[in-house]
Amino acid sequence: MGLPTLEFSDAFLDSPDFRDRLKCHEIELERTNKFIKELIKDGNSLIGALKNLSVAVQKFSQSLQEFQFECIGDAETDDEVNIAQSFKELSQLLNSVEEERRRLIQNADDVLITPLEKFRKEQIGAAKEGKKKFDKETEKYYSTLEKHLNLSSKKKESLLQEADTQIDKERQLFYDASLEYVFKIQEVQEKKKFEFVEPLLAFLQGLFNFYHEGYELAHEFEPYKQQLQFNLQNARNNFLSTKQEVEKLMKRVRSADQDQKPPGQWTMEGYLYVQEKRPLGCTWTRHYCTYEKGSKTFVMTNTEAKATAKQMFKLKSCIRRKTDSIDKRFCFDIEVVERHGIVTLQALSESNRRLWLEAMDGKEPVSEPVALSLREFTPKAPADMDLDPDTWDNKTITSGLKNYLRLTFICLCCVTESDDQNYRVCAVHALVHKLPDRNKEMLEILIKHLLIVSTHSKSNMMTVANLGVVFGPTLMRSQEETVAAMMNIKFQNVVVEIMIENFEKHNSAYLIRFSVVCLHLHLQHFADALIQSDLQFEHFTQVGQGGVRSLAQGLLLV
Repeated sequence: MGLPTLEFSDAFLDSPDFRDRLKCHEIELERTNKFIKELIKDGNSLIGALKNLSVAVQKFSQSLQEFQFECIGDAETDDEVNIAQSFKELSQLLNSVEEERRRLIQNADDVLITPLEKFRKEQIGAAKEGKKKFDKETEKYYSTLEKHLNLSSKKKESLLQEADTQIDKERQLFYDASLEYVFKIQEVQEKKKFEFVEPLLAFLQGLFNFYHEGYELAHEFEPYKQQLQFNLQNARNNFLSTKQEVEKLMKRVRSADQDQKPPGQWTMEGYLYVQEKRPLGCTWTRHYCTYEKGSKTFVMTNTEAKATAKQMFKLKSCIRRKTDSIDKRFCFDIEVVERHGIVTLQALSESNRRLWLEAMDGKEPVSEPVALSLREFTPKAPADMDLDPDTWDNKTITSGLKNYLRLTFICLCCVTESDDQNYRVCAVHALVHKLPDRNKEMLEILIKHLLIVSTHSKSNMMTVANLGVVFGPTLMRSQEETVAAMMNIKFQNVVVEIMIENFEKHNSAYLIRFSVVCLHLHLQHFADALIQSDLQFEHFTQVGQGGVRSLAQGLLLV
């Protein structure tokens, strides 16, 4: 059922029925206003979504335009050329579609949002202002009328005439406001039929133009699409025809020996693990290595580093590493011109190591008779050397000094294989006595110097414990850097601390050497053996049995 008609004559009567019919129009006007608000909000959301879609399509089109389609091989077939070019063609098609969409978005605000907002503010807003005026004049008129009717008839005639004039004026204002409001509210109800629908129709026309433009572009694109489909089918057929042969080749490669010499420009190439020494151990880092036999050029590329860097060397020699000399398998050593010392490498397998040795003219290790790991210093070097700072950097000098001092001590690990504790003590005692005199002198000079350094620990921060940490691994590092050897570092540190702390108190070469035993013996067992043993050493006569027991108790505290 439609809205009731509002007669102007009813505005004069202002009957309850007129008020009810007027209320129906007001409710419908408010519903229309609310609907337009929601429509404008949804329209803005739609325009925003179209903008986001347009941006996404443009980005997608740009990605297609920038991508360079590459095919396997030096030459390309016509099908491959067209397929590679298809990305740019598709990108151009999307750009053409987006041009029409951008025009739709640009016009959407003018043809949809602005007219709806204008109708809501100007038409519905004017009707609301008319209602406010009508309600104000209604209240004013009926308030004046009530006062006028309450005037006494005994008032002067002039006052009554003045009151009649005032009530006529207020009545006329009320009638004018009522008539204008009725006219405006009916005008808005009639205008919304076309001013409300026309913006929607214009917006839809823009959508139809966009879709029609897409249809036209699709029609123009049809020949290229058919040609591209033909190229794609040819490429698929070519792939299916060669797939079986490729699978056969893959099976042949899979069944072949993986450790055979790989084809390429290098005499030998592949992954090797390179031993890199650290202050407290060593690490094995994977490198991709190449070797050219003619120029003896060996190149290592660290594949585990963030910034890949190549190291190029000239090979001097290559020797297979004995299995019992290192706790890693498949190892071999090389010497290069650019580095001092050997570089230990680990191959991926025994056959892989054989290929590397053959490529580098590797040799087998020379078997030498087992001898005590002990060197005696000989005065081959001059007393003084001119260490020019421009030629010798600090690292080189200190490294050489550490290697020199490391030869001072003897490896005692071999005697710990026995389960007999007494045998261990006797064996260590026998080995310590074989320390050459020159080594003893060097050890005494070093410990005396470290003692002087430790007396200034407040300023240089080099306490006895810190000196032990520094010189323990330096003096007693194992020849083979294994986990077991690393676990002995803490005992090496303690030995150096004992030698420094007891240097002045027991300035005896034998006591210094005897404290070295602590490195490779359990301190508890050593102390027990020292207390229980009835061996009488001539050096202990100066200390006495009480001193021996005190020494054992001190070892237990350590």
